[in-house]
Amino acid sequence: MTATTLLHHAQRLQALAQAGLAYTQNAYDVERYEEIRAISVQLLQELSADDEPLEKITRLFASETGYQTPKVDVRAILFRGTEEILLVQEKVDANNWSLPGGWADVGYTPFEVAVKEAHEETGYHVQARRLLALFDKKNHPHPPQPWYVYKAFVLCEITGGSLLSDTPETAGGRWFREEEIADLSLSVDRVTASQLATLFQFARQPELPTLCD
Repeated sequence: MTATTLLHHAQRLQALAQAGLAYTQNAYDVERYEEIRAISVQLLQELSADDEPLEKITRLFASETGYQTPKVDVRAILFRGTEEILLVQEKVDANNWSLPGGWADVGYTPFEVAVKEAHEETGYHVQARRLLALFDKKNHPHPPQPWYVYKAFVLCEITGGSLLSDTPETAGGRWFREEEIADLSLSVDRVTASQLATLFQFARQPELPTLCD
């Protein structure tokens, strides 16, 4: 059984346990669901390359309540003409390159998240124009992670500001042509080369329909 399959099982066990704990009225079922949750945490510890302690994994992976739903990662897509895309260097990932963006914030629409993240990580003021793609992370070559994630790619247009060389989250940004992507160290937890190749199609053919896994 592959690590990816084991991770999927751990995620499903955690989701089922969390839903059960949210809705059950039976004290015996509470014990059973708590045991299922504990098994999911143990599975994740087995998969952890850093041998993380159970307490930390429980806090990060199995501390929510209520019915579990996917987390949402929103990325802002900024094109310059039809040949260049803006990438930023992620400080938390050894300055590897990514699209500006991050987790969706409660109280913000997806477009508002894209606008906020683009400004915070690039310095540009932007206006969100359209959703280009909504991907299920498991269907793309990202490294495994505990959470089940949907990724939203939002096309934005620059309306002002200037590109910053340093922000709290990024170590600068740069415009790249598609042929340059293959030589970059990408923050593959956030974006993959195949996703960038797909996004460049929208720069050349803006009439393409929104993609959804």
